[in-house]
Amino acid sequence: MLRSIHHHNFNAMETAYLLVTGDFVKTGGMDRANFALADYLAKQEKKVTLVGYRVTNELLAYSNVKFHPIPKLANSYLFSGPLLNYMGRFYADRLAIDGTRVIVNGGNCQWGDVNWVHYAHVAYRPKIQAGLWRRWKNLVSDSLFLKAEREALQSAKLIIVNSDRTQRDLIENLAIPREKIHRVYYGIDPQVFYPTTKEERDTLRRQLGWSVNKKIVLFIGALGDRRKGFDIVFAAWQKLSTSVEWDVDLVVIGVGAELTKWEHDASIKRLNSRIHFLGFRTDVPDLLRAADCLVAPTRYEAYGLGVHEALCCGLPALVSITAGVAERYPPELQELLIPDYEDVEDLVRRLQKWEQATEYYRQLVIPLTNQLRKYTWDDMSKNIIEHLN
Repeated sequence: MLRSIHHHNFNAMETAYLLVTGDFVKTGGMDRANFALADYLAKQEKKVTLVGYRVTNELLAYSNVKFHPIPKLANSYLFSGPLLNYMGRFYADRLAIDGTRVIVNGGNCQWGDVNWVHYAHVAYRPKIQAGLWRRWKNLVSDSLFLKAEREALQSAKLIIVNSDRTQRDLIENLAIPREKIHRVYYGIDPQVFYPTTKEERDTLRRQLGWSVNKKIVLFIGALGDRRKGFDIVFAAWQKLSTSVEWDVDLVVIGVGAELTKWEHDASIKRLNSRIHFLGFRTDVPDLLRAADCLVAPTRYEAYGLGVHEALCCGLPALVSITAGVAERYPPELQELLIPDYEDVEDLVRRLQKWEQATEYYRQLVIPLTNQLRKYTWDDMSKNIIEHLN
C-alpha cells in the first residue's frame, strides 16, 4: 500500500512544483541533480511534491515538501517503472489543475509539461556481457525505455538537457524542435569538491592506506556493462604495467555485474597489485582529492558528473571527446580529450604523457577548476526555473 509523508497544508495559490524521478539523493548524476532542484525549490519556500523511490531526510525536513514513496519492485527500475509512471501521472493529474508545474525525467513518466533529460537512450544501446538473463533483461528494458522516452519527449512542452551533446541527440534522433530544448549544465557543491593542499592529500592517503608518493589514477563508474569503457582502461593498464618505469596504480570505484569478472582477470594477469577495486564508496570527494588523475574513456556520456567533480578537485581528467562534459574543456585542455574511446594505444600514450608531466597538467586545469566551482547547484536550479517562467 502506498503511503504519503505530509508536512504541510498548502495554499493552492502558491507556486507549486511536482518532481517525478527515481531517487532524490546525493549519489549518482541525475539523482544528485534532482535532489539539488528539489532542495532549491524548498529553500525558495515553494510547494514541492516529490514522487520517487528514495528521498533524503534533508528534503523531508522541509515543511513545504511532500513525498510520495513508490516501492522499488525487486530493486529493479524495469519492474518498478510502470508504477512510477502511473503514480507520477496520478499526482500530476490532480496537482496540475491548480497550476503546478510538473517536471519528469526522460521517459520515466508520460506527462506533457517539463522534461529534464539526463540520458538519451536513443543515443546509445548498452552491450551487456554478463549472463543470458541480464542480456535478455537489457534487451527488453532498452526497447521499453526507447518507446517511453520517444513518447514523453514528443509530448513535452519544454525540455531541459544537461549538454549540447544531449540536445543534438534529441534533435537528430527524435526530430525534437530545437526551440523546445534548453541546455542547463549541472552545478557543483564547492564546499565538497575543491582542490586540496599537499598536506591534506598526504593525510587522506594515509587514512586510505595509500602510498604518499605513488601516483594514483581513478576510474569511477558502473561495471554492469561496457558503457563507461573500463575494458579499455584495463587493456591500457595491462600494456602500461609491462614497463618497469610505469609506477602508477589504478583505483576503481563502482559496482555491477562485471565486477567479479574484472577482479578475476586482474588476478589472472597478475595486475591485482596495480589495480585496486574499491566497490561502491560514499567518500568519493576524499578519493578524488587523494588521487592524481581521472580516466574516463566512456562510450556514451550525456554529461559526466564524475569528470566534472574531478575537475573541481583540481584533477586532470582524461575523458572521451564525445562526452557532454568535454564541451566545458577550453582549447588548452584538448590533450585530455580522448578522440577514439576504442583506441587502447592512444589511451596508453595519453596516460604516459600525463605521468611524465603531472604537475604541468595539474596547473593547466586550475582555470577550469575555478570556473566550474563558481557555478553551484543553486545556480543550475535557478536557470531551470527561469526557463519555466
